[in-house]
Amino acid sequence: MRVVSLVPSLTEAVAATVPGVLVGATDWCTHPAGLDVVRVGGTKNPGTDRVLALAPDLVVANEEENRAPDLDALRAAGVEVLVTEVRTVPQALTELDRVLTACGAPSRPRWLDEAEAAWSSLPSPAPGQRRTAVVPIWRRPWMVLGRDTFAGDVLARLGIDHVHASHAERYPKVPVEELRAARPDLVVLPDEPYRFTADDGPEAFPGLPCALVDGRYLTWYGPSLAAAPRVLGAALRAARR
Repeated sequence: MRVVSLVPSLTEAVAATVPGVLVGATDWCTHPAGLDVVRVGGTKNPGTDRVLALAPDLVVANEEENRAPDLDALRAAGVEVLVTEVRTVPQALTELDRVLTACGAPSRPRWLDEAEAAWSSLPSPAPGQRRTAVVPIWRRPWMVLGRDTFAGDVLARLGIDHVHASHAERYPKVPVEELRAARPDLVVLPDEPYRFTADDGPEAFPGLPCALVDGRYLTWYGPSLAAAPRVLGAALRAARR
């Protein structure tokens, strides 16, 4: 079995579960560390010729992270392409199972069972314990989480209702003045895709608690899902101080 992954989350999941089947991945596939495979370009601009040169049996992709024309080109060349859709935690767990089975996993990996247990055992926050947040994912221009996103569902399950969850767009551009005017309980600042840091981001929201979070635990669906409730929960609680 020869697999090329065009999604960092799926790259980590496949590499952790079916060692040796990955022959190619994107330049953004940073986990697991030291992954020794051919790099085929970015998620939005993979080199289809480089993918085809690897003679994959399967390419795994995602409807949000990858562009339809690239996937259509691979299919036209005779390559099987499995496209995932992940908007919620339960959907992520189901799609991971589907991908790993397609990649030849002999059984369901322990980390996937642990991830399902970690999320299913979360207590539901009481109404009075829920907090509102704005969740920037980029600046210059400012962009935030909008409707129907995986990261939004992750936060909702941790008691955080993001302000733009009902916006018409999934990743709207919103001026920072409007973000501040929304008067959220906190601001959630991940380190990807934009790398927010203690010195780059919080200064735009004076007087508001800011939670700097590891974007891998917020936006990746893979082995990190098992620890995500604990890691994100700690970062969000710290923002109360």
